[in-house]
Amino acid sequence: MDTAIINIRVDQDVKNQARDVVEKLGLSLSAVINGFLKTLIRTKKIEFDINNEEPSEYLIQSLKQSEVDYKAGRVSPAFDSIEEAMAWLDDKNAKYANQV
Repeated sequence: MDTAIINIRVDQDVKNQARDVVEKLGLSLSAVINGFLKTLIRTKKIEFDINNEEPSEYLIQSLKQSEVDYKAGRVSPAFDSIEEAMAWLDDKNAKYANQV
């Protein structure tokens, strides 16, 4: 089998964690990356599982602030185009959807 070398840049911590995971599965990083590339070729898809992702503290705080704004009525009107949305954002006298 002819082989080629692919050089990629990855955070050292990511590499170490990935290596630890695949070694526990009895595999190597090369075997996993080869498997990924073969699946990419066969399916023409790239899939990532993010089921175990945790939201960042910034995202959590942003969502909480959004809920406060929504309850306070600070909600933009609906727009039919990006131009309308941009004009509303640029308008110093623009009103929220429920403001008079």
